Amino acid sequence: MATFVERVSRRFEEVAATEEGICTSEFLDAARGVVLLFDELGSAAFLAVKSDISGNIDKVQAKYDSDKDAFNTLEKIILAEAGTKDRKATQGLLWLKRGLEFTALGLRRNLQNASEELADSFRQAYELTLRPLHGLVVRIAFNAAMAVCPYRKTFYEKLGGNNDAVYEGLEKWVVALQGHLDRLNVFYKSGAYDKGL
Repeated sequence: MATFVERVSRRFEEVAATEEGICTSEFLDAARGVVLLFDELGSAAFLAVKSDISGNIDKVQAKYDSDKDAFNTLEKIILAEAGTKDRKATQGLLWLKRGLEFTALGLRRNLQNASEELADSFRQAYELTLRPLHGLVVRIAFNAAMAVCPYRKTFYEKLGGNNDAVYEGLEKWVVALQGHLDRLNVFYKSGAYDKGL
């Protein structure tokens, strides 16, 4: 059985990042793998996160599709929208980044703590990433969703088995994802591009 990382159309470690920036089309393809990850879980626990990530991918994709040459990197999209009233793609990318940070941190924590259940890893990730940005209603909904989060054993079986190949593949995927997120964080901060979003 192929592992989850082998089944995605593009892994984060395959996303090109040059001096110009992170390749838009490749990053969005890899981000769709996160949606697939939540599909594989078959749990209602992550429906809101999955929906949010999908919607934000669509926002960035629409901007990219409007001029693929001009917006071939994520950074070029942000720069093009800076100082304008229409910053839909910049905002979509910001929230996509936040959803991916939550996912990466939850997975990383779970991979590093073999005895920790998935719900505990993602609760901790939520506290550090999305919770400060959410209101009370969303926080309550998230906590309720974690009650139906799959068990660790079930999760890894769905990703291809409870074995080293799955763990190693997922670890590489998460490390590469985090590298792209770190780069985007530096870029957003450098120009205060997230201000007002």
